Amino acid sequence: MESVQRIISDFDQRGYVLSEELATVLYLSGELSKPVLLEGNPGVGKTSAAATLAKSMDTKLVRLQCYEGLDVNNAIYEWNYQKQLLHIKLNEKGEQQARIEKEIFGREYLLERPLLQSISHEEGPVVLLIDEIDRADEEFEAFLLEILSEYQISIPELGTITAKHIPRVILTSNRTRELSDALKRRCLYHWLDYPDQSAEELIINKSIPGIDQALTKKMVSMIRSIRGLRLQKTPGIAESIDWARTLVLLGQHDISKETLKKTLGVILKSQEDFAFVVDEWLEKEG
Repeated sequence: MESVQRIISDFDQRGYVLSEELATVLYLSGELSKPVLLEGNPGVGKTSAAATLAKSMDTKLVRLQCYEGLDVNNAIYEWNYQKQLLHIKLNEKGEQQARIEKEIFGREYLLERPLLQSISHEEGPVVLLIDEIDRADEEFEAFLLEILSEYQISIPELGTITAKHIPRVILTSNRTRELSDALKRRCLYHWLDYPDQSAEELIINKSIPGIDQALTKKMVSMIRSIRGLRLQKTPGIAESIDWARTLVLLGQHDISKETLKKTLGVILKSQEDFAFVVDEWLEKEG
């Protein structure tokens, strides 16, 4: 398992605390040329895992942010209509129509979107991040199947474009809806959970070197307790790091009740959550 340990070490050098389970999945994805589907709550480090993988491979990160209504024009390709019209205008005299139509559907008139960019990259494999795939429509998943199975894209006017270098594909999902079985079958799967106490302390220490260890321990313990409440938006790892930085900037070596009240806005993102933690939880905690 030397390769798995090397991945863990590479991520560690870049400040990402990687579990052996996820490291194994990432290793296998490279060896098997299969995408990885990372599911988990928002803020657990799914997107950061893809970004860190790209840095570890010393390659480009190509990101497709998914949303409702995402279509082929924004995800794969579209034609540069203005450039095509300009070509037609410049050549409308003395040129045959069939030849012009053939010319304007060449690669130089193609606007490459993230999916096409990822398989057209010349210098080597890139990391393709398909972020929050659960936000896209179910119909969009069908666009992905050919790419994730064969690493190729069919363009009616040009034919099939096959990957020069197979990209490392990471799909993330917050599980707001169930993904199709067809998509899941093409992926290796990993559920990324919130880290345990010791792992989160390690993340804080790597992000903020020199932070007081007693402060780190108490802060992580408190934020883990807050995550156990019924909140509209549970604070993630980024909020933990922001909170730690805030406490250091304020010169705090402990977290008093008043300090917690003053800094809750760093980790909570709605008035309802803020009021609930202050009125229902903080008062009871004393």
